[in-house]
Amino acid sequence: MAPDPDNEEYLKQSSQLDNLDRPQIAILDFGSQYSHLIARRVRELNIYCELYSCLVTAEKLGAHKLTAIILSGGPNSVYEEGAPHVNPKLWEMIKERNIPVLGICYGMQELAHVFGGKVAPGTKREYGKAQVKRVEACDCKLFDGLPEDGFQCWMSHGDKLHALPDGFKVVASTSNADFVAIENPASRMYGLQFHPEVTHTPLGATIISNFCVSIAGASQDWKMSNYAEEFIESVRRQVGPVGHVIGAVSGGVDSTVAAVLMNRAIGHRFHAVMVDNGCLRKDEAKQVLKRLRGDCDIDLKCVDASDRFLSLLKGVTDPEKKRKIIGGTFIDIFQEEANRIEKEHDHCDWLLQGTLYPDVIESISYKGPSATIKTHHNVGGLPASMKLKLIEPLRELFKDEVRELGIALGLDEHSVWRHPFPGPGLAIRILGEVTAERCAMLQQADAIMIEELWKSGHYRKIGQAFVVLLPVKSVGVMGDGRTYENVAAVRCVETTDYMTADFYHLPYEVMSNMSSRIINEVRGINRLCYDISSKPPSTIEWE
Repeated sequence: MAPDPDNEEYLKQSSQLDNLDRPQIAILDFGSQYSHLIARRVRELNIYCELYSCLVTAEKLGAHKLTAIILSGGPNSVYEEGAPHVNPKLWEMIKERNIPVLGICYGMQELAHVFGGKVAPGTKREYGKAQVKRVEACDCKLFDGLPEDGFQCWMSHGDKLHALPDGFKVVASTSNADFVAIENPASRMYGLQFHPEVTHTPLGATIISNFCVSIAGASQDWKMSNYAEEFIESVRRQVGPVGHVIGAVSGGVDSTVAAVLMNRAIGHRFHAVMVDNGCLRKDEAKQVLKRLRGDCDIDLKCVDASDRFLSLLKGVTDPEKKRKIIGGTFIDIFQEEANRIEKEHDHCDWLLQGTLYPDVIESISYKGPSATIKTHHNVGGLPASMKLKLIEPLRELFKDEVRELGIALGLDEHSVWRHPFPGPGLAIRILGEVTAERCAMLQQADAIMIEELWKSGHYRKIGQAFVVLLPVKSVGVMGDGRTYENVAAVRCVETTDYMTADFYHLPYEVMSNMSSRIINEVRGINRLCYDISSKPPSTIEWE
């Protein structure tokens, strides 16, 4: 059985950050699909920010050093019963502290709703690109550095502002809406009907910078080198002079960066465990041992359990069953290693977990009154009986920030830019039964594909790339003989958030080299296909 994340038998991670001393911009999420993009754009300015549910209390938010507040978009209508609204006490706190506020889409309509404006359905809905026209003699600080004759933006709304809220003035419009941007400089409040955070608003980053830096005066000091030093000092205090930490590593960028950080903090009191399930990439275990134990001096043990995993996978073709078998067996082995480490050192109190900020966002985002807001994630199904406390060094970071941190720590390019690899490994890239022979075949094909992408300069341009071994055979001719062998498919996608993805337009010459090498060098494959589907409707992985 897969572990239930809400089951009290399993370890839980906390669902909110606790950085009370670090100045931040708070983003209140009203359920927009773009909320995480607002956070990304702010972080790209080297400004620290956190995302909260729009229902956050004034007491909770007020405990932080707030530089500014951004109200996100959302799917609701502000005038409808049950629509989410900012806590009235929070507005009181904003006024008392004179905190700048930027409302985006629904966020602007929330400003209007609270301060006496009128929001109602528009005669025409507005989705897609639109041209913003600034009012004559516009001196709004949000638009500093933008063209006087207007600029392109991205709209996504059915409701619109029909009358200005008290104290506000209009600063821009479109052909479909008179009040596209509004401001009240005296109260430091601004509203935008369009989305500056999306790439379809080309100058949106300038607008966000104008608000965060010019208007709010936020410090641009959120840098990964500083973060590393801060974490190392923090974990030394947290773990103490004799505490021991255990953590699983996979060779991926997240677990590698987390392990290096922990090793820098407490040295060999951090014990890393890698489990070889027989479905890793070619020579993965050897490479990770060399990189982490050899080059980084991390106390790393690799448990070769490939025979154990492959015997349990014998005859299994259902992808969900594969995942459950691999996940459950990993937990058993990891617990065995944790028990061994605890016996060797008398105690082991802490577990290193590679949680990233998108996981935290998922647990605190506003899901609507009919949905349950999940406050915790389970930690890989590890039993609570292990009695371990969590350390999550990456939980404030987005993926690209983790890579930036890896570079600051001196990790090599191949480690930092490694593509995501699924927990069950090649088992879910082998469609059908997983055997040692089919694993070896796919490992070799996958290694050639990666080598060709690096050699041709395309690897870093691709979000994820892999080979899938299909449960299909085809006729071929090699030399003077007829073959009847396996078909494989190459999947390369462009993506930034992995929620949506488009197939990567790999040049024919690279495809040709890849195909020629795999068919000639990998015994058992005689045909190679290229996957040109996008997500949605397809997923990135095949299983």
